[in-house]
Amino acid sequence: MRKNLKLLLLAVFIGVASCSFTTKEFNDPNKDKVLIDLITYVLEKGHYSPADINDEFSKHVYDNFITGLDPLKRYFLASDIEEFQQYELLIDDQIKEKDLSFFNLVYERFQKRMEDVKLMYPKVLETPFDYSADESINVDYDNIPYVKDREELMERWRKQLKFSTISSYYDAVEEEKTKRETEEGYEPKNDAELEAKARETTHTSLEEYFEFTDDLERKDYFSIFLTTIVEEFDPHTNYFAPPDRDRFDLRMSGRLEGIGARLQKKNDYIKVVEVISGGPVWRGEHLEVGDLILKVKQEEEDEPVSIVGMRVDDAVKLIKGPKGTKVTLTVKRVDGSIEEETITRDVVELEETYAKSTLIEEEGKSFGLINLPQFYFNMEDYKERNAASDVKQEILRLKEEGMEGLVLDLRGNGGGSLRTAVDIAGLFIEEGPVVQVASSGSRKEVLKDKDSEIVWDGPLVILVNELSASASEILAAAMQDYKRGIVIGSKQTYGKGTVQNVLDLNEWMRSNNFGDLGALKITTQKFYRVNGGSTQLEGVKSDVIMPDQYSYIDVGERDYENPLPYDKIEAADYDVWDGYVDFDASIEKSKERLAKSEQLQLIDENARYIKMRRDEMEVPLNFDAYVADIEKRKEETKKFDKLEEYDNQLSFRSLPSEIQLMKQDTTLREKRKRWHKNLAKDIYVEEAINVLRDLRINNIKAGKVADMKN
Repeated sequence: MRKNLKLLLLAVFIGVASCSFTTKEFNDPNKDKVLIDLITYVLEKGHYSPADINDEFSKHVYDNFITGLDPLKRYFLASDIEEFQQYELLIDDQIKEKDLSFFNLVYERFQKRMEDVKLMYPKVLETPFDYSADESINVDYDNIPYVKDREELMERWRKQLKFSTISSYYDAVEEEKTKRETEEGYEPKNDAELEAKARETTHTSLEEYFEFTDDLERKDYFSIFLTTIVEEFDPHTNYFAPPDRDRFDLRMSGRLEGIGARLQKKNDYIKVVEVISGGPVWRGEHLEVGDLILKVKQEEEDEPVSIVGMRVDDAVKLIKGPKGTKVTLTVKRVDGSIEEETITRDVVELEETYAKSTLIEEEGKSFGLINLPQFYFNMEDYKERNAASDVKQEILRLKEEGMEGLVLDLRGNGGGSLRTAVDIAGLFIEEGPVVQVASSGSRKEVLKDKDSEIVWDGPLVILVNELSASASEILAAAMQDYKRGIVIGSKQTYGKGTVQNVLDLNEWMRSNNFGDLGALKITTQKFYRVNGGSTQLEGVKSDVIMPDQYSYIDVGERDYENPLPYDKIEAADYDVWDGYVDFDASIEKSKERLAKSEQLQLIDENARYIKMRRDEMEVPLNFDAYVADIEKRKEETKKFDKLEEYDNQLSFRSLPSEIQLMKQDTTLREKRKRWHKNLAKDIYVEEAINVLRDLRINNIKAGKVADMKN
């Protein structure tokens, strides 16, 4: 089964597609059939390594679509699967013939089974669970069989719901103990009341889940089917239905035009769940978390439109809009009052997307740390704001504060714009190649830094982990190959060495009577290090390896079913940076320090423990056994509490420009306070600073660089 991690790594390389409409005609009046035909045509013409649409391809689509719809095997019956299997090796033929029989059968059956379950789960939750029964649940869903009939399905749901409820019941029992001990005059609740409350919590959760699924339409499930098909070409080729494309653009740029509030559907109402700091709503204090939006009125309209009961995606379309335009919302406040709020839409920037920096002070020395969550850029105007220009600005600000060494933190950075990765590398080297990009047909391009300016010529450390992918790997690999910086972190990074372009499917149509067809993110190239090696599957191997919580968990590209293979090409022509006196010696010193670190040994032990617990597939549903298991875990993990107590003795402070912003933005101040608190417990940052202290710059080399600038 494909890894869910792909959802956390959608921020991948983007290029601007130069393709125009094709000469092929797509004349079928059925939009779904046109999409199938168009997408497979585009994949055949544009994918770096097009897959053969054959019986094996068919089998994978069959397995992954059914598993994607029913991963816990709590809807389909064994008889359904038996009926579906007639199509197991026919989907490839159906794709070519634009035959939707398989999709239609599975979709319609899934809708029926969901309706059956909607009647089933409330009956299960009417009756108290017997927590004295000696039973357990197997959560190895990949390997459990489908149930034979409705009776077995009811039993599976009973266990699943008991599994969902037992944790709430445990929490309620523990909370009750605390209240009895600490609250004077407290009226205690008995076990039956606590159990009933726990079942009610589960019931509410299921109601909300089915409220969400009720909003899904056939086209939403067909989008899932299309994505299942295209992902058989490789894990990073995806179909984006129109709303998904908008969300992807937002993730890539970190900005949108709208009111600056996150919304969620709750019991037919659109509810404000977050006000984005700095946005129009925040600036004007128009809305608060918990407010319900009842109606939306545009500037040019006389009558407002009710959005009660509307899909959240459709409501958002009405609420968001171009910068400078106004929208009037009818709002039901938390206190029940109803008011109208007129909001002028504006550009909303998601602060957590962008680069941020801090100054680290230790023993009279100052070091800088820049955290880069992703390689973002404005898809309409690269020059407006991007990761490279922001990192450059942060470096200049840190230099003004006397920075003597720099840590670039790419941990958890899943990638983004290829161009920004090249531009950031150029901040640390003179002219030279940064990455090699190969297209199908053995065509190769070397992307270079053509600017001789070096913004930072001092000591540099790059922090990575298993979730550092794509553009992160390009940058880390280039700094490693040039010996410009020392890479510290996991044994290897994620291992994604492919480049994607987003193609607007509407541009491939001579005429389009179907509305927005969405977009296709398609793998068009592979990238290679300047030394000729690929990061595909192999990732970037750290110069200094430090264990972390992911060390023994399958999270990399190599853990997908169908990644593109690893290979090599010729090295580019580049000169290793000779600005350090003791580059290799600093790496060895770091390894010696870490070998003695009790904290790292404990981190490694904790990672092994996490792996062991994740592999346990049988969970007790007897309350005494459940409690005993929790107590056992608490005892086993007590020694890991020291990980949270760690203090690296480093001092962190925000830069003057940010301190000014904090005077107006208390949310930003709180975010930075928490960030600095977490950094103070971070042994990886501590070792990065140790390495920066060890790295000595060749003053003659630095002098040459300064002369070149002048």
